[in-house]
Amino acid sequence: MADVTIGVVVFPGSNCDHDTEYAAASFPGATTRMLWHNEHDLQGSDMIVLPGGFSYGDYLRAGSIARFSPIMREVIAFAAKGNPVLGICNGFQVLLESGLLEGALTRNREKKFLCRFMPVKVVNNKTLFTSQYKAGEVLNLPVAHGEGNYYASQETLDSLKEHDQVVFTYTDAAGNQTDAANLNGSVDSIAGITNRSKNVLGLMPHPERASEALLGSGDGRRMFQSAIEYLAGR
Repeated sequence: MADVTIGVVVFPGSNCDHDTEYAAASFPGATTRMLWHNEHDLQGSDMIVLPGGFSYGDYLRAGSIARFSPIMREVIAFAAKGNPVLGICNGFQVLLESGLLEGALTRNREKKFLCRFMPVKVVNNKTLFTSQYKAGEVLNLPVAHGEGNYYASQETLDSLKEHDQVVFTYTDAAGNQTDAANLNGSVDSIAGITNRSKNVLGLMPHPERASEALLGSGDGRRMFQSAIEYLAGR
């Protein structure tokens, strides 16, 4: 397998950066680079990950200040060239604030912080991030967020569905989409989406926290595997 370099952006308040580094670097040939938010150099990264946490303390709203970090100019340009960018939890929020993805994330329906494992269904397994999954497969992934309630206009939702951009949804363990299973209240139970080109993925669940059985689930590991194998074969 060819060598692959994965850049993990570190904002003030990131707290899943080293979890992400550990998960990504566990594959043969994969090297990680920690990229400080004030930098303009992606250090030769083949893929960028915006990790979870509370960038800038989530002041104003989650991701709104991190969007203006110098490194994000480079990430936006990197994504525009078709390179892979993965945003996890707070990283998803930053991607939305940056305009790399459509929609918004608001406070959870019950106005409470959610921290638990949830069933997450793979809707689209034909992206570079999901090729190791089966369509319709239900994963066991943890969430940890207070602003994970995904919202978009009906026009945007129609467009996301038309172009197969909805990648993950919240379901029950059997894969059924129900109101009870949608704990944060996201419209259409959406847990993760891509841009139209499918090279930018944002999701609220944490694959890096489910990267080996010791953590309670290894279901997130294949997300990194999918991207790394794609890059190695590119």
